[in-house]
Amino acid sequence: METLKLSDADRDLIRSLIVADPQLVLDDDGVMQRLVGETRTGRQVVDLRDRLVERLETRLERLATQHRSVIAAAYENVAGTQQLHGAVLSLIEPAELGAFLIRLTQSVPAAIGIEEARLCLEADVTKTAAATGFDVDLRGKVMAMPVGAVSDYFAIDGHPDRRIALRAAGEEAELIFGEANPVQSEALMRLDLGGSAGMLALGSADPAKFEPAHGTDLLEFFASVVERLLVRHLADAAG
Repeated sequence: METLKLSDADRDLIRSLIVADPQLVLDDDGVMQRLVGETRTGRQVVDLRDRLVERLETRLERLATQHRSVIAAAYENVAGTQQLHGAVLSLIEPAELGAFLIRLTQSVPAAIGIEEARLCLEADVTKTAAATGFDVDLRGKVMAMPVGAVSDYFAIDGHPDRRIALRAAGEEAELIFGEANPVQSEALMRLDLGGSAGMLALGSADPAKFEPAHGTDLLEFFASVVERLLVRHLADAAG
């Protein structure tokens, strides 16, 4: 059978007629036999049913993948909430500053699945360095920073007044976490310690752990708890 050559205009016309009245095709047995796969002159006509099934299967697989992603994200959020609530409960228990700081900088990172935590306190110093006067277990975990350094560190990505910052860790992270740190992403929480500024910095070796698009509600809550507990412990230690 000679193949009929159609112009683009003819193809558009035929398509518009079929779209307008599909029964023209569906009610024609001869046309349907050709469309659903009968052999003509030694070649197999494309089976539209197979194409339709393939397309539906592709869509279903895409929907299933999206569904699994949503469920995984929900479980991750629930797990993260539970971990942070557990961390808060552990911070409430210590009765003195040293024990509180050990839990904050060592127990909390382990509980929430990250590698590093630093408490940074602004003080009358000229450069950022490990704070003195703390137990050996806290050496390098509590940092003293010059006045204004907290805002300067937040300002690295253009947000000096932000309460919470989630971002990739650049070379500047060495200032907080040390030169040999594994940190690839960081979560920064600004602390108001009764007139002086502080910062809790959490560091993860996972570049995707703390990303700017992630929500910050849990970290806002955690920062508020740490802030209140730390103010209380500092006042008790000073008194």
